[in-house]
Amino acid sequence: MIPTFEASSYSMTPFVDARNFIGGQWVDASTSQTVAVLNPRHGEPIANVQMSGASDVDAAVKAASTAFEDWKLWPLRERAHVMYRARELMTRHIEELSWLVSHENGKIFSEAKAEVEKGIECVEYGCSLPNVAAGNQLEVSRGVSCEVVYAPLGVVAGVVPFNFPFMVPLWMLPQALVGGNTFVLKPSEQVPLSALRMAQIFEEAGLPKGVLNLVQGGRETVEALCDHPGIEAMAFVGSTRVAKLVYGRAATSGKRALCLGGAKNHLIVVPDADLQLTADNVVASYTGCAGQRCMAASVLVAVGEVQPIIDEIAKRSASMKIGEHIGPITNAPSVERIRNYIDQAEKAGAKVLVDGRGQSATSGGYWVGPTLLDGVTPDMPAAAEEIFGPVLSILRVDNLDQAIALENKNPYGNASSVYTTSGDVARRVMNEVEAGMCGVNIGVPVPREPFGFGGWNDSKFGHGNITGWDGYRFWTRPRKITSKWALQTDHNWMS
Repeated sequence: MIPTFEASSYSMTPFVDARNFIGGQWVDASTSQTVAVLNPRHGEPIANVQMSGASDVDAAVKAASTAFEDWKLWPLRERAHVMYRARELMTRHIEELSWLVSHENGKIFSEAKAEVEKGIECVEYGCSLPNVAAGNQLEVSRGVSCEVVYAPLGVVAGVVPFNFPFMVPLWMLPQALVGGNTFVLKPSEQVPLSALRMAQIFEEAGLPKGVLNLVQGGRETVEALCDHPGIEAMAFVGSTRVAKLVYGRAATSGKRALCLGGAKNHLIVVPDADLQLTADNVVASYTGCAGQRCMAASVLVAVGEVQPIIDEIAKRSASMKIGEHIGPITNAPSVERIRNYIDQAEKAGAKVLVDGRGQSATSGGYWVGPTLLDGVTPDMPAAAEEIFGPVLSILRVDNLDQAIALENKNPYGNASSVYTTSGDVARRVMNEVEAGMCGVNIGVPVPREPFGFGGWNDSKFGHGNITGWDGYRFWTRPRKITSKWALQTDHNWMS
């Protein structure tokens, strides 16, 4: 039994160790290896996570396979009723869940609560699927009808990242479970605690034993999921390097795979942009969640004379209070990596307008404050590589053509935004940039349900989006049924 998380502030609060949840039972992993789960604000462990091997994955797949035989027979609407009850429980425990996310991930409380709310919104979409996924039927000839129904795949799996431990699993679970599949989820070993409460909530909501299974672990666990012949489909969210590897390995073993990778999102700012709106939005985009999200702004493309806007962005960035307005970085190696990008850019000639390298809110945590780099050139690593921290690189160009060309040289294709008061400029950027999720005067253009989440190019491997209707179709397969019951008097090729 997983207890409730008792924290109501940022003070260190321990939690239970993360074990596997297989066939409705909390069980130890087959290995003796454990890893500490650190609170990034304090740099101290709040729990340990057990590291699983291939035998643990096999046990989870067997439990899921057994549960599938009954779960697939549940009517779609009855499967969705579990989502209704889960949503109610999540809403009832929203404060607790938000503090748990904050403690294991480091987000400030308001950001953690926003993550939980977004996760609940994904569950709400799962509640709607009996209406959305109703199969189409048409009488195509006299006495002959064609219809489409969506059948589950069987046992499926998901691997989720450290930056959104509650929300990203819920990008997958509602569509997959309502679609009639059973699921094996591998949380990030850095933040496995939210998934414990999530599994318990689904169990309390009436999800049968074995329909949802958790397998804790790291690389070995992911590889076992990719290779297991009993898993029919697999989704992954993480870095581009690993997404490409997981996609290739899962596809080679015959699985349907959809793997979301990294990003290098560009915000294009033109001279007619509204100063206050743009400054507010840009700062929120690159500093939110300490920049540790694939939708965060990382490059500001300044078109022409926009210095007043840059000055205001710098002013607002410098006024942010670390620990209060911006949370910590997840771990010490990430802090070192982020600082190295800033150091390299400065040595190469970039000007550090706002410097977050020396900032800290606690003595033991992992911190980098808002950092604004001006005079960055496209060849600098800070301009080309994903930093995954609260660092914004400013690249200056003369016109919109150059801005669009700069964006489109970027190998990633996750998100891009433009700040303008001109409908013509907005339309042109939206039509020409190489990105799957685009924004006009919005720095984090995350599609809300029912619209699907997914980028282009090196930000995604596989077809379709991971949320919304595309997500449901990914976890199911269409069955086309043609029926004839009436004896007709006319004849055609279907007779």
